[in-house]
Amino acid sequence: MCHKATTPIWDMLSCGRGKEQESRQNQALPPKVSAELTHCHLYAHRVDQSKAYNQSTHGMEKYTLTTGKYYVLFQRFAKIFIGCLAAVTSGMMYALYLSAYHERKFWFSNRQELEREITFQGDSAIYYSYYKDMLKAPSFERGVYELTHNNKTVSLKTINAVQQMSLYPELIASVLYQATGSNEIIEPVYFYIGIVFGLQGIYVTALFVTSWLMSGTWLAGMLTVAWFIINRVDTTRIEYSIPLRENWALPYFACQVAALTGYLKSNLNTYGERFCYLLMSASTYTFMMMWEYSHYLLFLQAISLFLLDSFSLEQSDKVHEVYKIYIFSLFLGYLLQFENSALLVSPLLSLVVALMLAKCLQVKKGTFIAKIMKVINFYLVCTLTVTLNIIMKMFVPHKEHGHMLKFLEVKFGLNMTKNFTMNWLLCQESLQAPSRAFFLRLTQSSVLPFYTLVLIICFFSMLQVIFRRINGKSLKETVTLEDGRIGERPEIIYHVIHTILLGSLAMVIEGLKYLWTPYVCMLAAFGVCSPELWMTLFKWLRLRTVHPVLLALILSMAVPTIIGLSLWKEFFPRLMTELTELQEFYDPDTVELMTWIKRQAPVAAVFAGSPQLMGAIKLCTGWMVTSLPLYNDDDLLKRNENIYQIYSKRSAEDIYKILTSYKTNYLIVEDAICNEVGTTRGCRVKDLLDIANGHVVCEEGDKLTYSKYGRFCHEVKINYSPYVNYFTRVYWNRSYFVYKINTVISFQS
Repeated sequence: MCHKATTPIWDMLSCGRGKEQESRQNQALPPKVSAELTHCHLYAHRVDQSKAYNQSTHGMEKYTLTTGKYYVLFQRFAKIFIGCLAAVTSGMMYALYLSAYHERKFWFSNRQELEREITFQGDSAIYYSYYKDMLKAPSFERGVYELTHNNKTVSLKTINAVQQMSLYPELIASVLYQATGSNEIIEPVYFYIGIVFGLQGIYVTALFVTSWLMSGTWLAGMLTVAWFIINRVDTTRIEYSIPLRENWALPYFACQVAALTGYLKSNLNTYGERFCYLLMSASTYTFMMMWEYSHYLLFLQAISLFLLDSFSLEQSDKVHEVYKIYIFSLFLGYLLQFENSALLVSPLLSLVVALMLAKCLQVKKGTFIAKIMKVINFYLVCTLTVTLNIIMKMFVPHKEHGHMLKFLEVKFGLNMTKNFTMNWLLCQESLQAPSRAFFLRLTQSSVLPFYTLVLIICFFSMLQVIFRRINGKSLKETVTLEDGRIGERPEIIYHVIHTILLGSLAMVIEGLKYLWTPYVCMLAAFGVCSPELWMTLFKWLRLRTVHPVLLALILSMAVPTIIGLSLWKEFFPRLMTELTELQEFYDPDTVELMTWIKRQAPVAAVFAGSPQLMGAIKLCTGWMVTSLPLYNDDDLLKRNENIYQIYSKRSAEDIYKILTSYKTNYLIVEDAICNEVGTTRGCRVKDLLDIANGHVVCEEGDKLTYSKYGRFCHEVKINYSPYVNYFTRVYWNRSYFVYKINTVISFQS
């Protein structure tokens, strides 16, 4: 007898025979047994159908899951591939744009070598001159030795140019130029500026990636690049001074910020964390080697991470791993920068050590004592940082940049001075507060309004997270779009804190806008392209008429598209016009002066003049000078002030004594400085000298005091005694007057 509950399926199936045999048997059996057999066969048939259906359904589900998995992987791969392609293409196009614009601006390829070198002015000329010296050296080792024991640049002074001027970019460029065999293909100047333009392309690519990581769409990266290029007058100084240290260093810092952004993300896998950590380590150290002021910028970044960790917005382990990178880079930089003591006494090292010590006092999170310890920990870190920095300066020999501290005191009105150097620095446009034109340019390109909106939303969302943590509420491990809590993402909060710190400095000193404005472009682009940011805004507004998630997704695509189209329509024709118009850079007076020096002046001659001109003479002729346009050395600053006395109301004898104290052979007087009228009154070189020398009294009005000597730069041109006794004019043109310093004084009536 066959039973449903106990009979196995295969036994049931074995009950089935052919239809004819079944019919004959059923006729032969009793009615009751025949009915039971019929029921057995029907049940077996149903079980067989169910099994076949289940197998078919399972196969369909497995096929659907596999297909969906491959579709998701393909979609993700396509998104990453297109984004990376767009990022690399944006960087390459920007580098090519810079090269084409530079060619149009200076007619670079159509000029002689001397005319090309004149385009490097001021401190840029000094950096490039050392690159030329490295290429002329018989070997790399010999070239490095001559730079580290350099006594052929500044008279009566031996300097370590590599350490003092951070010449590691020039060392690397010279090695690459010779090792790659480029000396047979391309001229040295093209190779040099090509590297810098290439780094600017990397700069743009890194900003693209950072915005992409924060928003989740490469459309934000495209908008970042567009805003960066449109506002390049305020985002970079590459157009004016190519070899500046910041042009070499900031691309590495942008890479470090991109790696840090990825490293702070909560949903990053292990391999992604390792890659970001390695990239962050390499870029941090390289950035520190390229720029002498890099540790100050990293100090601001460390403060941002400290605040991020203080409010428990990120796992402390990740933040402290970044601190280890700082310490490693500082000590390795100290060893490879000829034991640069400035790194040991830097505030960055003091802050990181204080944070490491304070970590030992942390209490388990979530308790009332832990909240109290947070406040104590904050105070402890601040106190330890200041104390450690003072102790380090007491025991570590270092050259304190006293002029920087005095400058800040005068800048913020804490002190008054008549010192020429301090007042001259205060008069520099880059060290003054930003002008209205700066904010107007950012507003016209629409980046400033959107940046302000994004910053406000992220900042208040961050405050919500902080108050939620103070009240004992834990953060969600994964934040969804529907939550509208962009302030819970640690990488976003880091950028908010960092951009506020950089912006505060840029509001005081305009030259620091080149650190802040690129991240204004990046943060604004991230915000308008982020559905999460729009969702956070809609949560606050309690939007109910339209589904907020759908509207956030629509706006995150529509707003950047509209912005991009408007920027394309308004600014793209201007960019194309810049590439088609030929600009004129013509300075025949300087060319004639350099030509005369190379042909007529003795090889051992020493020249004196304004620091900016001395940089050009060092580059174009190789002759020794008395001063350089560098402002990180107290002795050079004092030399600059003394040489500038040629534009003051001093006697011929005083000027003669100053020049001969530096073994000067030739003096160059620039007519543009002597007859300066364009600069604001009170900031002209001759005005600053009169104030420093007590030749002007600032009371109700400018009242000149009596001086029996006229202005030297005017009097020496007249060629009468006693000026002709000390100086002999040997060359002049419309802009420059060259005087030979007489070794034998012949007094004439």
